[in-house]
Amino acid sequence: AVRLADFEGPLDLLLFFIRRDELDIHDIPIAQIADEYLAYVRVLDEVDLDGAGEFVYMAALLISIKAQMLLPRPAAEDGEEAFDPRKELVDRLLEYMRFKEAAGELAFQEGQRAALYARQSPVERKRYAGSDDFITYDYSVFQLVSALKRVLDRAADEEPESHVVQAESYSVEDQRTFVLDRVRAGGRHSFVALVKERPKPFIIATFLALLEMIRERVITVHIGDEGLSDFFVEATG
Repeated sequence: AVRLADFEGPLDLLLFFIRRDELDIHDIPIAQIADEYLAYVRVLDEVDLDGAGEFVYMAALLISIKAQMLLPRPAAEDGEEAFDPRKELVDRLLEYMRFKEAAGELAFQEGQRAALYARQSPVERKRYAGSDDFITYDYSVFQLVSALKRVLDRAADEEPESHVVQAESYSVEDQRTFVLDRVRAGGRHSFVALVKERPKPFIIATFLALLEMIRERVITVHIGDEGLSDFFVEATG
Protein backbone atom coordinates (compact mmCIF):
# COMPACT_ATOMS: atom_id res chain seq x y z
CA ALA A 1 0.00 0.00 0.00
CA VAL A 2 1.13 3.55 -0.73
CA ARG A 3 0.86 5.59 2.46
CA LEU A 4 -0.57 9.03 1.79
CA ALA A 5 0.93 10.17 5.11
CA ASP A 6 4.38 9.81 3.51
CA PHE A 7 3.42 12.85 1.45
CA GLU A 8 0.75 15.04 3.05
CA GLY A 9 -2.30 14.91 5.32
CA PRO A 10 -5.84 16.33 5.66
CA LEU A 11 -4.74 19.77 6.87
CA ASP A 12 -2.32 20.00 3.94
CA LEU A 13 -5.25 19.54 1.56
CA LEU A 14 -7.09 22.45 3.21
CA LEU A 15 -3.97 24.62 2.99
CA PHE A 16 -3.60 23.57 -0.66
CA PHE A 17 -7.05 25.02 -1.44
CA ILE A 18 -6.41 28.16 0.64
CA ARG A 19 -3.08 28.93 -1.02
CA ARG A 20 -4.23 28.00 -4.52
CA ASP A 21 -7.26 30.31 -4.35
CA GLU A 22 -5.48 32.95 -2.19
CA LEU A 23 -8.18 32.73 0.49
CA ASP A 24 -8.14 34.47 3.84
CA ILE A 25 -7.44 31.72 6.38
CA HIS A 26 -9.43 33.68 9.00
CA ASP A 27 -12.49 33.83 6.72
CA ILE A 28 -12.60 30.44 4.97
CA PRO A 29 -15.58 29.98 2.59
CA ILE A 30 -16.59 26.67 4.16
CA ALA A 31 -19.33 25.81 1.63
CA GLN A 32 -16.89 26.10 -1.28
CA ILE A 33 -14.02 24.33 0.49
CA ALA A 34 -16.23 21.51 1.82
CA ASP A 35 -17.62 20.67 -1.63
CA GLU A 36 -14.18 20.66 -3.26
CA TYR A 37 -12.66 18.72 -0.37
CA LEU A 38 -15.33 16.02 -0.77
CA ALA A 39 -14.56 15.75 -4.48
CA TYR A 40 -10.89 15.10 -3.66
CA VAL A 41 -11.78 12.60 -0.91
CA ARG A 42 -13.88 10.62 -3.40
CA VAL A 43 -10.82 10.31 -5.64
CA LEU A 44 -8.58 9.32 -2.69
CA ASP A 45 -11.14 6.74 -1.62
CA GLU A 46 -11.33 5.31 -5.12
CA VAL A 47 -7.55 5.03 -5.32
CA ASP A 48 -7.64 3.36 -1.87
CA LEU A 49 -4.53 5.03 -0.48
CA ASP A 50 -3.53 3.94 3.00
CA GLY A 51 -4.48 6.73 5.38
CA ALA A 52 -7.41 8.09 3.36
CA GLY A 53 -9.63 7.53 6.42
CA GLU A 54 -8.13 10.65 8.03
CA PHE A 55 -9.35 12.65 5.04
CA VAL A 56 -12.85 11.21 5.41
CA TYR A 57 -12.88 12.35 9.07
CA MET A 58 -11.87 15.89 8.03
CA ALA A 59 -14.57 15.85 5.34
CA ALA A 60 -17.16 14.99 8.02
CA LEU A 61 -15.87 17.87 10.15
CA LEU A 62 -16.21 20.30 7.23
CA ILE A 63 -19.77 19.13 6.57
CA SER A 64 -20.59 19.68 10.26
CA ILE A 65 -19.15 23.21 10.15
CA LYS A 66 -21.00 23.90 6.89
CA ALA A 67 -24.28 22.86 8.55
CA GLN A 68 -23.59 25.10 11.57
CA MET A 69 -22.89 28.04 9.27
CA LEU A 70 -26.40 27.66 7.82
CA LEU A 71 -28.08 27.75 11.22
CA PRO A 72 -28.96 31.02 12.99
CA ARG A 73 -26.29 31.92 15.54
CA PRO A 74 -26.86 33.63 18.90
CA ALA A 75 -26.04 37.34 18.98
CA ALA A 76 -22.78 38.22 20.71
CA GLU A 77 -23.05 39.81 24.11
CA ASP A 78 -21.22 43.02 24.94
CA GLY A 79 -17.46 42.53 24.91
CA GLU A 80 -17.66 39.02 23.46
CA GLU A 81 -16.82 37.82 19.98
CA ALA A 82 -19.61 36.36 17.88
CA PHE A 83 -19.56 32.56 17.76
CA ASP A 84 -17.87 31.28 14.61
CA PRO A 85 -18.06 27.52 13.91
CA ARG A 86 -14.84 27.82 11.88
CA LYS A 87 -12.70 29.10 14.76
CA GLU A 88 -11.45 25.73 16.04
CA LEU A 89 -10.51 24.65 12.50
CA VAL A 90 -8.73 27.96 11.82
CA ASP A 91 -6.78 27.63 15.07
CA ARG A 92 -5.72 24.11 14.09
CA LEU A 93 -4.60 25.29 10.66
CA LEU A 94 -2.57 28.18 12.08
CA GLU A 95 -0.90 25.90 14.63
CA TYR A 96 -0.18 23.32 11.93
CA MET A 97 1.38 25.98 9.73
CA ARG A 98 3.65 27.09 12.57
CA PHE A 99 4.82 23.53 13.22
CA LYS A 100 5.30 22.87 9.50
CA GLU A 101 7.38 26.02 9.05
CA ALA A 102 9.47 25.10 12.11
CA ALA A 103 9.97 21.56 10.78
CA GLY A 104 10.98 22.96 7.41
CA GLU A 105 13.53 25.25 9.02
CA LEU A 106 14.97 22.38 11.08
CA ALA A 107 15.19 20.19 7.97
CA PHE A 108 16.98 23.02 6.15
CA GLN A 109 19.45 23.43 9.00
CA GLU A 110 20.06 19.68 9.09
CA GLY A 111 20.72 19.69 5.36
CA GLN A 112 23.14 22.61 5.73
CA ARG A 113 24.96 20.84 8.54
CA ALA A 114 25.17 17.61 6.53
CA ALA A 115 26.83 19.52 3.69
CA LEU A 116 29.70 20.60 5.97
CA TYR A 117 32.80 18.42 6.10
CA ALA A 118 34.26 17.66 9.48
CA ARG A 119 36.44 14.97 10.99
CA GLN A 120 34.08 12.16 11.88
CA SER A 121 34.04 8.60 13.06
CA PRO A 122 33.29 5.90 10.45
CA VAL A 123 29.76 5.58 11.87
CA GLU A 124 29.12 9.32 11.46
CA ARG A 125 30.57 9.33 7.95
CA LYS A 126 28.19 6.53 7.00
CA ARG A 127 25.25 8.44 8.49
CA TYR A 128 25.87 11.61 6.51
CA ALA A 129 27.09 9.97 3.32
CA GLY A 130 23.53 9.18 2.27
CA SER A 131 22.14 12.46 0.96
CA ASP A 132 19.03 10.52 -0.04
CA ASP A 133 17.98 10.74 3.61
CA PHE A 134 16.89 14.33 2.93
CA ILE A 135 13.92 13.98 0.60
CA THR A 136 12.00 17.05 -0.49
CA TYR A 137 9.16 17.48 -2.94
CA ASP A 138 8.81 20.65 -5.03
CA TYR A 139 5.11 20.13 -5.53
CA SER A 140 2.02 19.12 -3.64
CA VAL A 141 0.71 15.57 -3.99
CA PHE A 142 -2.71 17.17 -4.38
CA GLN A 143 -1.56 18.70 -7.65
CA LEU A 144 -0.98 15.14 -8.83
CA VAL A 145 -4.41 14.08 -7.50
CA SER A 146 -5.94 16.97 -9.47
CA ALA A 147 -4.53 15.49 -12.67
CA LEU A 148 -5.73 12.03 -11.65
CA LYS A 149 -9.24 13.39 -11.00
CA ARG A 150 -9.33 14.97 -14.47
CA VAL A 151 -8.20 11.72 -16.13
CA LEU A 152 -10.73 9.60 -14.20
CA ASP A 153 -13.55 12.03 -15.06
CA ARG A 154 -12.60 11.84 -18.73
CA ALA A 155 -12.39 8.03 -18.61
CA ALA A 156 -15.89 7.90 -17.11
CA ASP A 157 -17.25 10.20 -19.84
CA GLU A 158 -15.66 8.09 -22.60
CA GLU A 159 -16.90 4.79 -21.16
CA PRO A 160 -19.57 3.28 -23.44
CA GLU A 161 -23.06 2.80 -21.98
CA SER A 162 -22.97 -0.92 -22.79
CA HIS A 163 -19.94 -3.07 -23.42
CA VAL A 164 -18.63 -6.59 -23.08
CA VAL A 165 -17.16 -7.07 -19.61
CA GLN A 166 -13.58 -8.30 -19.70
CA ALA A 167 -11.64 -9.35 -16.63
CA GLU A 168 -8.61 -7.07 -16.35
CA SER A 169 -6.17 -6.87 -13.50
CA TYR A 170 -3.33 -4.40 -13.13
CA SER A 171 -0.89 -4.57 -10.24
CA VAL A 172 1.26 -1.71 -8.97
CA GLU A 173 4.34 -3.82 -9.69
CA ASP A 174 3.25 -4.32 -13.32
CA GLN A 175 2.70 -0.59 -13.71
CA ARG A 176 6.13 0.16 -12.24
CA THR A 177 7.59 -1.88 -15.07
CA PHE A 178 5.32 -0.12 -17.56
CA VAL A 179 6.47 3.34 -16.40
CA LEU A 180 10.15 2.38 -16.07
CA ASP A 181 10.24 1.03 -19.63
CA ARG A 182 9.17 4.45 -20.84
CA VAL A 183 11.20 6.78 -18.60
CA ARG A 184 14.42 4.81 -19.13
CA ALA A 185 14.10 5.54 -22.82
CA GLY A 186 14.67 9.19 -21.88
CA GLY A 187 12.72 12.42 -21.87
CA ARG A 188 9.72 13.61 -19.90
CA HIS A 189 6.47 11.72 -20.10
CA SER A 190 3.01 13.19 -19.55
CA PHE A 191 0.82 11.34 -17.04
CA VAL A 192 -2.21 12.05 -19.22
CA ALA A 193 -0.44 10.54 -22.25
CA LEU A 194 0.73 7.48 -20.28
CA VAL A 195 -2.85 6.52 -19.35
CA LYS A 196 -4.75 7.91 -22.33
CA GLU A 197 -7.73 5.78 -23.40
CA ARG A 198 -6.89 3.19 -20.74
CA PRO A 199 -9.44 1.61 -18.34
CA LYS A 200 -9.86 2.97 -14.82
CA PRO A 201 -7.98 0.09 -13.06
CA PHE A 202 -4.98 0.76 -15.32
CA ILE A 203 -5.06 4.50 -14.51
CA ILE A 204 -5.28 3.96 -10.75
CA ALA A 205 -2.56 1.29 -10.64
CA THR A 206 -0.28 3.53 -12.71
CA PHE A 207 -0.87 6.48 -10.37
CA LEU A 208 -0.06 4.34 -7.31
CA ALA A 209 3.09 3.06 -9.02
CA LEU A 210 4.14 6.65 -9.72
CA LEU A 211 3.64 7.66 -6.07
CA GLU A 212 5.72 4.69 -4.95
CA MET A 213 8.54 5.53 -7.37
CA ILE A 214 8.44 9.22 -6.39
CA ARG A 215 8.88 8.29 -2.74
CA GLU A 216 11.78 5.99 -3.64
CA ARG A 217 13.27 8.73 -5.87
CA VAL A 218 13.26 6.46 -8.90
CA ILE A 219 11.51 9.17 -10.92
CA THR A 220 11.23 12.94 -10.77
CA VAL A 221 7.99 14.87 -11.21
CA HIS A 222 7.53 18.20 -12.97
CA ILE A 223 4.38 20.31 -12.93
CA GLY A 224 3.89 21.75 -16.41
CA ASP A 225 2.19 24.82 -17.81
CA GLU A 226 -1.07 22.86 -17.74
CA GLY A 227 -1.18 23.53 -13.99
CA LEU A 228 -3.40 21.04 -12.19
CA SER A 229 -4.51 19.15 -15.30
CA ASP A 230 -1.32 17.17 -15.96
CA PHE A 231 2.20 16.47 -14.71
CA PHE A 232 5.35 14.98 -16.20
CA VAL A 233 7.73 12.27 -15.02
CA GLU A 234 11.28 11.37 -15.94
CA ALA A 235 13.97 9.07 -14.62
CA THR A 236 16.00 10.43 -11.70
CA GLY A 237 19.60 11.28 -12.38
